[in-house]
Amino acid sequence: MQEEKATNLKKEILSYIKIIVITAIIVLGCKQFLFTPIKVQGASMYPTYHDKDIIIVSKTSKIERFDQIIFQSPIEDEYYIKRVIGLPGDKVEMKDDVLYVNGKAYTEDYVNRETDDPNQLRITENFTLEQLVDQQEVPKGMYFVLGDNRLKSSDSRHYGLIAEDAVLGESKLIVYPFSHFHVGSKE
Repeated sequence: MQEEKATNLKKEILSYIKIIVITAIIVLGCKQFLFTPIKVQGASMYPTYHDKDIIIVSKTSKIERFDQIIFQSPIEDEYYIKRVIGLPGDKVEMKDDVLYVNGKAYTEDYVNRETDDPNQLRITENFTLEQLVDQQEVPKGMYFVLGDNRLKSSDSRHYGLIAEDAVLGESKLIVYPFSHFHVGSKE
């Protein structure tokens, strides 16, 4: 009887160990290849994201214009989150606080337009892609990105284009704090 109890206990322990190992493999596999959590640092994407928001990043999404992407910073050893404005082949221009991509004007409702400076005429300075990165259009395998909080964002205006292979993925949802919970949107 005691021998039978010991055998059953061993089987039960082995069963729990198998479940734990399989779960760990699934979680690590998903994190490595499908999605991962990231903590937002700073105010460059306000009001879309707040400092210390925790987001889920999809590593399998096809990147499209206005997606919010996470990428390896070209100037620091950390990840940044910014909005894709220009895709390969796009011509990008900002004129009188209006974004033009391939000659089409876009309303950027996601941009923070609040400022403490009553003399601030524009939220985003005028520029053409050629003035910033010496290219008439975004080259193949590259993206032009901007932060939503333009007055407080270091982005493609400062460090140039982002290589496709530097992209970790696309932000899909805010999971923490719960008061900020939000499923990502294009605009």
